[in-house]
Amino acid sequence: MSKKIRIAVLYNEPFTGLQEGRKYVSENGKLRESPPPQRGASGTRRNGQQHVDLSEMGVLEEMEDIKAALNSLGYKTSIFNVDGDTFRLIDYLRAEKPDLIFNLVECVENESTQEMNVAGIYELLKIPYTGANPLTLGLALSKPRVKEILTFHGIKTPKFQVFKTADKVVLNENLGFPLIVKPSREDASVGIAEDSVVYTLNELRRRVRYVYQEFDQPVLVEEYIEGRELNVAIMGYKKPIALPISEIDFSGLEENMHKIVSYEAKWVHGTVAYDGTRGVCPALLSPSLEARVKDIALQCFDIFGCRDYARIDFRLTKEGVPYVLEVNPNPDISDDAGFARSARTYGLSFPEIVGKIIESALERSPS
Repeated sequence: MSKKIRIAVLYNEPFTGLQEGRKYVSENGKLRESPPPQRGASGTRRNGQQHVDLSEMGVLEEMEDIKAALNSLGYKTSIFNVDGDTFRLIDYLRAEKPDLIFNLVECVENESTQEMNVAGIYELLKIPYTGANPLTLGLALSKPRVKEILTFHGIKTPKFQVFKTADKVVLNENLGFPLIVKPSREDASVGIAEDSVVYTLNELRRRVRYVYQEFDQPVLVEEYIEGRELNVAIMGYKKPIALPISEIDFSGLEENMHKIVSYEAKWVHGTVAYDGTRGVCPALLSPSLEARVKDIALQCFDIFGCRDYARIDFRLTKEGVPYVLEVNPNPDISDDAGFARSARTYGLSFPEIVGKIIESALERSPS
């Protein structure tokens, strides 16, 4: 049956907005780093230019991994780069008539808010696709909204405040230092660095001003929880399962560095932050704590309407209290990503991961 199913893998190449075009570099089918990333927020410019974000470049590796897996599973596969030409996308889908879309689109022309709208096109054309629906994708893009929903449902998340401008930074009385400052509408650790953790009002104002000017969006300030960082990967649709919990091991960082997953730690090879952090799976937790964290993750999966696969990120206090940091629908599932690490620990090969995501998407699709 699998050989009869036509799957279109849709993704977006990194885009600079410069006349000379894209700035990623490929060698023998493998990515290597472009010049050091200097990206502002999605759709913003620095010094009159847009710059490639290494986190967005990762989608090319993810696409290649998934294409290879689909070929090994016997599916008929086509690949399509979603650029800014919406009519071209619609024409492709009408001509190709795929049975299923493997949706890897995270933004269009550096506008991450367009991620949900591309999924909306699939909905309007009534083409089944993997992962979250437009509403879930839109909700998850707003970190403050996610935290408000979590709080409403009684799920612990770090206390927070949002600054819509950098003109007047007055801290709420219920927030105390240290704090961590983030862009409110970015993912993949974009905008997070050593200086993101602040200890004084002057440091806070300086960092809020920097993030607002750099990313041109409201700034999220939340309490910084010193503790362990856990990731829970979830797969499925009607009966989702939480895979073995992965932990970020910060022991390789220098003593004076903050134990956070910064942009450098996630994407910039050769830095102390990158080399000093690694994923460990399974995380060493007591059976009761492991069950508690997984239960909260599954609640988040359900509350936000995630489908097929997702990742929930936690901070665990020194007292063992889990706090949800982020809900990530359609997370990176590249062969070397944390999601795949958890799935391998569960006993799945990479092609099996891809196959189960497809099975889950087809399960809810009309026959």
